[in-house]
Amino acid sequence: MGTVVSIELADEVPESDLSGFVDMTCAWLHEVDGRFSTYKPDSEVCRLRDGTLKPADASPDLRLVLDRCADLWRDTDGYFDAYAGGALDPSGYVKGWSVEVASQRLAAAGSQRHFLSAGGDIRMRGAGPGGRPWRVGVRHPFEADKLAWVLSLTDGAVATSGTYERGAHVFDPRTGKPAAGLRSVTVVGPDLAVADAYATAALAMGERGLAWLAKRVADGYESAAVTDDGRAFTSPGLPVVS
Repeated sequence: MGTVVSIELADEVPESDLSGFVDMTCAWLHEVDGRFSTYKPDSEVCRLRDGTLKPADASPDLRLVLDRCADLWRDTDGYFDAYAGGALDPSGYVKGWSVEVASQRLAAAGSQRHFLSAGGDIRMRGAGPGGRPWRVGVRHPFEADKLAWVLSLTDGAVATSGTYERGAHVFDPRTGKPAAGLRSVTVVGPDLAVADAYATAALAMGERGLAWLAKRVADGYESAAVTDDGRAFTSPGLPVVS
């Protein structure tokens, strides 16, 4: 998926169990990468793009992702669009979804205290080391050596989308131009795949994304954003450490 994944386990179990948890998680993420890669010609996504794979013959995971991308396209008024670049690219959903599923699989296998991070997409479950909440630093979008916020959570997801590292990689699907107005958007909520998609959609919307994010609070999704001119906004329930 073109990113680095880190796994932290706080479970008080034998070391062999911890190694098994890591191996299981890595195997799943490699499986996802092989299936959803947009640059490996034999991936399902690439074969669907070039017509050598019919949608009806796709794996259950790919069909699920396509259905959820379609749902999010409707929920975001078209601002989350797996076809924004012309060809199918569900990466904006897949990264968060794959980590969310990894966390669910870890929980089912017996890991109730873990922290998974994949390129700014984070899913934590249970308490951290010492029984304390996990802490997540949100990078300052203008000063790389500083944090804009520090969040404290025991269960939940954190997703950040911004223009400060990869430049203009998110586009406004209505204009076809790079997103402008917001430099960084962070969304906190119960499901990482949804939080990731919401952060991407809000960034694509520009400043009108601030009002759109405020409406997501009722669904359990808090947010923080920094505009291109340096103004900062947070929703009332954002779990910020003072």
